[in-house]
Amino acid sequence: MAAASLPPPSRWPPPPLRLLPLVLLGCLAASAPLRAAEAAGVLRQVVAGGGDGDGGAFFEPFNVTYDHRAVILGGKRRMLVSAGLHYPRATPEMWPSLIAKCKEGGADVIETYIFWNGHEPAKGQYYFEGRFDIVKFAKLVAAEGLFLFLRIGPYACAEWNFGGFPVWLRDIPGIEFRTDNEPYKAEMQSFVTKIVNIMKEEKLYSWQGGPIILQQRYMLWAAQMALALDTGVPWVMCRQTDAPEQILDTCNAFYCDGFKPNSYNKPTIWTEDWDGWYADWGEPLPHRPAQDSAFAVARFYQRGGSLQNYYMYFGGTNFERTAGGPRQITSYDYDAPIDEYGILRQPKWGHLKDLHAAIKLCEPALIAVDGSPQYVKLGPMQEAHVYSSGKIHTNGSISENGQICSAFLANIDEHKYVSVWIFGKSYSLPPWSVSILPDCENVAFNTARVGTQTSVFTVESGSPSYSSRHKPRTLSLIGGPYLSSTWWTSKEPIGKWGEGSFAAQGILEHLNVTKDISDYLSYTMSVNISDEDVTYWNSKGVLPSLTIDQIRDVARVFVNGKLAGSKVGHWVSLNQPVQLVQGPNELTLFSEIVGLQNYGAFLEKDGAGFRGQVKLTGLSNGDIDFTNSLWTYQIGLKGEFSRIYSPENQGYAKWSSMQNDDTQTPFTWFKTMFDAPEGNDPVAIGLGSMGKGQAWVNGHLIGRYWSIVAPESGCPSSCNYAGTYGDSKCRSNCGMATQSWYHIPREWLQESGNLLVLLEETGGDPSQISLQVHYTKTICSKISETYYPPLSSWSRASNSRATLNTVAPELHLQCDEGHVISKIIFASYGTPSGGCQNFSVGNCHASTTLDLVTEACVGNNKCSISVTNDVFGDPCRKVVKDLAVEAECSPPLATEEPRDDM
Repeated sequence: MAAASLPPPSRWPPPPLRLLPLVLLGCLAASAPLRAAEAAGVLRQVVAGGGDGDGGAFFEPFNVTYDHRAVILGGKRRMLVSAGLHYPRATPEMWPSLIAKCKEGGADVIETYIFWNGHEPAKGQYYFEGRFDIVKFAKLVAAEGLFLFLRIGPYACAEWNFGGFPVWLRDIPGIEFRTDNEPYKAEMQSFVTKIVNIMKEEKLYSWQGGPIILQQRYMLWAAQMALALDTGVPWVMCRQTDAPEQILDTCNAFYCDGFKPNSYNKPTIWTEDWDGWYADWGEPLPHRPAQDSAFAVARFYQRGGSLQNYYMYFGGTNFERTAGGPRQITSYDYDAPIDEYGILRQPKWGHLKDLHAAIKLCEPALIAVDGSPQYVKLGPMQEAHVYSSGKIHTNGSISENGQICSAFLANIDEHKYVSVWIFGKSYSLPPWSVSILPDCENVAFNTARVGTQTSVFTVESGSPSYSSRHKPRTLSLIGGPYLSSTWWTSKEPIGKWGEGSFAAQGILEHLNVTKDISDYLSYTMSVNISDEDVTYWNSKGVLPSLTIDQIRDVARVFVNGKLAGSKVGHWVSLNQPVQLVQGPNELTLFSEIVGLQNYGAFLEKDGAGFRGQVKLTGLSNGDIDFTNSLWTYQIGLKGEFSRIYSPENQGYAKWSSMQNDDTQTPFTWFKTMFDAPEGNDPVAIGLGSMGKGQAWVNGHLIGRYWSIVAPESGCPSSCNYAGTYGDSKCRSNCGMATQSWYHIPREWLQESGNLLVLLEETGGDPSQISLQVHYTKTICSKISETYYPPLSSWSRASNSRATLNTVAPELHLQCDEGHVISKIIFASYGTPSGGCQNFSVGNCHASTTLDLVTEACVGNNKCSISVTNDVFGDPCRKVVKDLAVEAECSPPLATEEPRDDM
């Protein structure tokens, strides 16, 4: 496999950029292909356009409007599910698979932000290639029959560096971000107009046969500008109660079932359903249970919602230096249904897929109600919402009623199971759950009852599915435990090294100097120390201290080329004892950015580096104030400037074989060569033995790394899904590094001769670095014979009413694409106990279970087994039985036939 071309943005120094005549930005949404019966006379996907979308329409042109109930596509109301997927957080080679997995999971729409600083890294210079090829991404979405929801902003937040703003914007005189400010509005309008024009030229709006159905702006003063662009599709504004009549105001939150727009004429839209959360360096990893995420979504549609977007459905990776601040990690996994590497996170993905299928079964009833649904109080904390084409008597069975009818039964009690009576029968509701009845009679889905498999990855990285830190996973190693035994090093000079250095009076603000072309800026000066001061310190047994009123992210103090100490924080004070000698001493202050602030007011004023006074304290005659002294400034690092991370630039540095002392030396470059693991699975590199720095593979900056450890406390041994969720509720990884594994996209690798280069800031041992493939290794499921029939057993009658063909429940297992079930670790039909990787046989057990499951599953990518006595026999009469299975997945060449005996 050939290494991909290098991505220009965020690299230092910036490479030449190709000036494009037009740019595009918007907020789009994509809908899965409609069933033939639904699509007739409404929307029809056409063949033209092709996989890469070289031209032509993807759909027959259709209009997008809305009323108080829903977004209307081609004249028909729709209940829409949207999947957040940010195109630059994956590679173009990953996009087709990711989009397909969104569609398979039940999404109608793909949502993405446009990232201004990725597309216009220098004023007037535009970039739309590689990971920033938004046109290619949009056409791939359309080729899958999905719609696109393009979020223009152009402010994104999104835990993206500087919230998506280009840093050059802050240098425009008189500018104030995100306000009714003329310089800001002029630049914003210029960029947005370019984006919209590109979308029109590429025929990507719905009325042109394209996928774009929605766009997003923010702030009231931006609304009129947006409307004047005449895009032909609705605009939305998040969390803006003053949105004008022509703009849809929407909700961003963990729960939005109580949200209502500011006008009756607008539908209820949830633009950001936070189904997980981001992580910061030095903090535990957040996790949101699948049951609670499903509960929030079901409640939204139950109470009148019409379009919901998962933020995120796939989070991805903050490649290069795109991670936001303060101090957000390189992984943007977000605990999303599709993990950072593009692998399905189970049970979240599967549980939400079932939810979406149940909601789609209810769609005819949901869109049939023009006003409010029938509301039925079922208990003190229990309620039902009934959607039907006519009045329904809820105190008796409606099986003979010919009307379309769907119902949502909710129990918002966090602790108690409750039985409720409606439609002439009793329904049991688990705590904090919603049951969905597509036909107002049979339960198709309950948010608290998970019927999909649990998956365990070979490498738990990013924000893993919840597991206690007291039960670490065993990692599957490919090609031995360590990446390489042969390493070379090169020393990075501290302070002034030549190119671009300059002297200036006083402490200059970091961003004003670097323009964010590098994380690093050094401030160097000479300090003359008298014999009197040295005698004074020796007599007192003390050291002088270098103090700075405020530092941002990371500050390091070097004296005569040696590291004295460091400070980490967001505008915190530094007080560092320093060892000075008689005569001249070279003092270097090293400022490091770890992601620019991406949220909050006055971003343009936040800045970076140092604030306030810089002093040397503890001298015999008092303090010395260096604040207004003459400092020599050096932007970036010499190795960075010389691009010694690129294969073609290896001769620009002096490399030598690594010695033991090199592992403890700050600001050291390391390099090695390695072969790619066999197969096509995603690749992860373990950098837990390193300190802090940046890593490049074949010239691609995979991102910052930092082995900073999270606090020991704050991670419960178990997580209860019930109750209101917050980002600190269910966290893992306490007492461990926030991130140890980093994604290397396959397309950045060659079969052999790959170059890995590390810039290590604090000291680390590269000989302990490992390389592993990331895939689903273990799959488990446990299904009761009383569970619901599979959603595939539901259908629609000619009048669109949902009907159920009653069949037995099914247990489903599936490995990643290209992998097969190689071994059945455990199988029992009866009364098995325990959970995934901890099952045990109960008092009741069908002895044929293992053989039957092995025959059905081993050697296949997926299998389905009916959970019924008809398959396994009845090992214990009058006892409710479960089927529990644990299986192992392997790449095809590693398939094993042997199995454990039970």
